[in-house]
Amino acid sequence: MFPTPIEKQPRAAQLTYQAFLPLALLLWLLPLIAVMIFSIKPGADFGNANYWGWPSSFEGFTNYGKVFLESQMPRYLLNSVLITVPTVIGCIALSAMTGFALGIYRFRANLWIFFMFVAGNFVPFQILMVPVRDLTLDLGLYNTKTGLVLFHIAFQTGFCTLFMRNFIRQLPFELIEAARVEGVAEWRIFWFVVLPLMKPALAALSVLVFTFIWNDYFWAVVLTQGAESQPVTAGITSFNAQYRAAYHLMSAGSIVAALPPVAMFFLMQKHFIAGLTLGAVK
Repeated sequence: MFPTPIEKQPRAAQLTYQAFLPLALLLWLLPLIAVMIFSIKPGADFGNANYWGWPSSFEGFTNYGKVFLESQMPRYLLNSVLITVPTVIGCIALSAMTGFALGIYRFRANLWIFFMFVAGNFVPFQILMVPVRDLTLDLGLYNTKTGLVLFHIAFQTGFCTLFMRNFIRQLPFELIEAARVEGVAEWRIFWFVVLPLMKPALAALSVLVFTFIWNDYFWAVVLTQGAESQPVTAGITSFNAQYRAAYHLMSAGSIVAALPPVAMFFLMQKHFIAGLTLGAVK
């Protein structure tokens, strides 16, 4: 029923696995390696069609210097921080409370409300582009960081609630019953009993939401324009001139933009893995 572990496979299968694993890893990392190589090439290499060859000169310091000192990249990075951090905080706070309500309390519409949160995750966000853009214009939120934060919170809370509700339902209900017997108020049960037990889930969800929002390109292009509000994913396109794309600067900017979520994952790796696997083994 389950696949045999590689350690118990025949020697030929083990050698095949060991031979193809590095190849699969190389193919998976090939786009990232290409972007890293492009980021240290001079712009003339692209004009000479030297896409995959050895760089004619090492221009890494020059390219990254232009990205930070001769462009709006620091502003775009700051915008991404000001958009992503409030969104993560808002999603975590709302989903922790809704997950607690849907996971602990038993009432008639519980399942239907939960289905509404889940169903929102299956709506293709492309069909919401026009109404959401019109709504931001009507509310005066178009081309503002506040508008992006509010709509990201609205779109991500459904998934976060699904995650939190299922996690909370795995907690021992006897702890909550014992607190109620002692006369502890419901909000104190949430704050002092349930919330400390949710730390692995909060950490895992924070990493996921941070990555989703930081890497978002679709809504960044639809709801913002200009350096005053655009995040870094949309701001990278500013390196394109009218008749020519500065691929070397775009590559350098892409590497810079990819560093924060990677650093976030490695800093929270222990808690992230614990949050995803907690309850997987009884």
